[in-house]
Amino acid sequence: MDNMENIYNKYANSIKHYIFCITKDIGLAEDIMQETFVVAINQINKFRGDCEISVWLFSIAKKILYKKTKKNSIYNMVPIDEFELADNISIEEDCINKDNKLKLFEALQKLDPNTREVMYLRLTGDLTFKEIGKILNRTESWTKVTFFRGKQKLIKEGILWKK
Repeated sequence: MDNMENIYNKYANSIKHYIFCITKDIGLAEDIMQETFVVAINQINKFRGDCEISVWLFSIAKKILYKKTKKNSIYNMVPIDEFELADNISIEEDCINKDNKLKLFEALQKLDPNTREVMYLRLTGDLTFKEIGKILNRTESWTKVTFFRGKQKLIKEGILWKK
C-alpha cells in the first residue's frame, strides 16, 4: 500500500471537490477533507483492502459530512467561481467554461438527491461505477442506471449533447 502522504496527494483534492459540490462551503469541504485523512490515519489498520482506498476515503468523508450536517439540507448549488481553472485558458474560454459550469450545476440541482450524488461522485471524484456503488451502499448496476438517467435529463435540458 502507498504511504499516507502519497494517498493524501492523490485523493485530497477529489474529496474536497466532492464535499464542496454538495455543501457549497469551501471551508467545510477543507475541514471534512482534513478530518477524513485524520480518521484514515487513525483507522488504517481497519482498512481490509477489499475495495480501492479511494472508495474507503470517500466513504469516510461522506460519513463525516452526514454527521456534521442535516441530511436534507446538504444539497445546495455550487458557486462556480470557487473552481480552479488552468492557467493557459484565455479570457473567452474562461467565460465560456464558467457559463457551462454554471448551467451544469444549476441543472444538477434540479435532479433528485440520489442522482445528484452519483453525478457529483462520477464527475468530481473520477470514480468508477463500482466504487460509487460501494460508497453509496448500492449495486454497480444501480449507479450506472442512475448516472445514465441523470445524463439523459441533462441532455434533455440541453446541458449535455449526445456523442
